[in-house]
Amino acid sequence: MKQDHGSAQASLASRHEGMTMAASPVTAEELRIVARDGRSLAATIYSTAADGDHVVIVNGATGVKRSYYDRYARFLASHGLVVLTYDYRGIGGSAEDDIRAEACDMRQWGEVDVASMIDAAAQRYPGKRLLAVAHSAGGQLFGLADNKELVHAMFALSVQSGYWKLWSGLPRWCLALLWHVLMPGLVAALAYFPSRRIGFGEDLPGGVAREWARWCRHPEYLVDREGHSLRQQFASYRGRIRACVVSDDWMAPRAAVEALMGFFVAAQVEITSLAPADVGARALGHFGYFREAGRPAWQESLAWLQQQ
Repeated sequence: MKQDHGSAQASLASRHEGMTMAASPVTAEELRIVARDGRSLAATIYSTAADGDHVVIVNGATGVKRSYYDRYARFLASHGLVVLTYDYRGIGGSAEDDIRAEACDMRQWGEVDVASMIDAAAQRYPGKRLLAVAHSAGGQLFGLADNKELVHAMFALSVQSGYWKLWSGLPRWCLALLWHVLMPGLVAALAYFPSRRIGFGEDLPGGVAREWARWCRHPEYLVDREGHSLRQQFASYRGRIRACVVSDDWMAPRAAVEALMGFFVAAQVEITSLAPADVGARALGHFGYFREAGRPAWQESLAWLQQQ
């Protein structure tokens, strides 16, 4: 694993080098994609009349709707990349009317939903090179897809292990309370996790929340119901990964990012860092990269994706 512990300042200074074509008008096509198990998932494809040879699949964070990545997806598409965003089952446009009726877990998000999007992109765009952009859990779930080898490279933003002891100080104990007490308790009482009430994203189906909490309590993080590690599912991926650590992101500290990247034993991994000052922002945190505050950094990830 190659690690670059320096700031992204130098990279951002030359970010315009990746501009290979003028921005073009973007079309956003809303559609339903049928997953491997027959479940219909909501998706959006962003494209232009000047599409190039790359298709980017955006794997979102836990409880984050695909619409959150709209601005970033339009930016990539306006420079010649086809972009596919989607909602995991139980989230956004892929949710049932009653969240209590959702019978799914996080492992299914990776093994079925992510894999189904890779299938769909490969079938819809034969001959184009598949790439991925992953945010937080989106990179964890990517490792669980059995067809991830079809994706040549992944830009991973704040992709981390969730094991609570990888944090320090007050956040460690807050997370311990969340994973050991609050999340299991609320799911037992309500049959789902009310994330929106605490500003934690979209409400989560009970099975998703229970498995997420169970993962975050385990030193290996990604484990099956018997506690056996799932890291072997990551070992087959040999593509390139650029993992970006955001300096003020308490949800994805460097130690947690390095731990998750360690699962990709055969991949070509480089770890970079990004500070708010690099993009002229006061703060970025876990979500700021895909907001307007992070826009100055988008050119760098565009250039990297175009080079793959």
